Amino acid sequence: MLPLFYTEQSSKYPTVTSATVTVFKWFFLSLCLVLTACDSPTPTQKNTDQLDESSSTLTSKAENRHSDRLNIVSPDWGNAATLTAMGHAPIATGDVRVWDRWVGSPKLPTSITDLGIRYQPNAELIAQLPVDMVIDNYFYEHARNLYGDVPAESVMSAAKGETATWTDYTEPTRELGALIDNPKMAEDYIAQSQKDIRHASQKFQQRYPKVKKFAVVQFADANNMRMYVANSLFQPALKQMDKELVVLGKGNQWGFVPIRMGDLTKLDDETCLLIIDPLSPITRAEIDDSLIWQRLGYGNTRCVGELPPVWIYGGMSSLVSLANNLSEVSLKGGEVL
Repeated sequence: MLPLFYTEQSSKYPTVTSATVTVFKWFFLSLCLVLTACDSPTPTQKNTDQLDESSSTLTSKAENRHSDRLNIVSPDWGNAATLTAMGHAPIATGDVRVWDRWVGSPKLPTSITDLGIRYQPNAELIAQLPVDMVIDNYFYEHARNLYGDVPAESVMSAAKGETATWTDYTEPTRELGALIDNPKMAEDYIAQSQKDIRHASQKFQQRYPKVKKFAVVQFADANNMRMYVANSLFQPALKQMDKELVVLGKGNQWGFVPIRMGDLTKLDDETCLLIIDPLSPITRAEIDDSLIWQRLGYGNTRCVGELPPVWIYGGMSSLVSLANNLSEVSLKGGEVL
């Protein structure tokens, strides 16, 4: 069928008059107006769109306010743990997959990014992170070029002399507070840490009132171990708990002296031996089978206990973790009860 505006004369088709064309124009114009009206937003739709736009603006502003919180990256576990315990966890650290095995507490947030090996972080991954600042120490300074122009600061929790003190751990905590622009967070954490250690001390005292002295070791194998001494974090932690750390020699810069199992004979019977995990099942079995260990009498005539992991080279959070672990330890042997 031909369209209505066909104008050729034909016996089959009537002539289209100008009136007919006019009617068609009005019909077509009306149809366009109706379709346009259908596509136009109603007043309610306009209000909704304005609210959505306003909500989007508020959300953007809120995100900007949230972004004022500095995004910290720390390859160092000590700083990462203390920042996390303070309430300002870094967005990334290294070797997250073995954190629980060596650090234990505090637990890292699930959102944290694993940089890979702490000593040599993944450069491609770092380039994708919104990093505001890197907090490390001299052990990791060689990797600072991986962060480009991002500012880097060094914070180290360690003894400044032959004997570690409480101040050696409060000062680095305050440095962290200053770097994240929140000194109050650091002060609150220090105060809470002291309360937590005091509470742990009271709990331990109620359970084992006779135990006053500790020697702390970590096995490398069944015959060799590290004994942590006066310039390690165990000194200020135990002192805060009114306990004595017994040592066999002067420690190295890492706060320990290497000893052999036979050296434990130099400890008196009143000193309780604390073994810090991790301890592999193979090494544990070899220790139990050792004739020297059997003759030492730990677990029978001498006191011994095994503690969960605590990061030996950590900061304030390690002191708190150690105290909490000690408050819950199961000691056996000697006169501990």
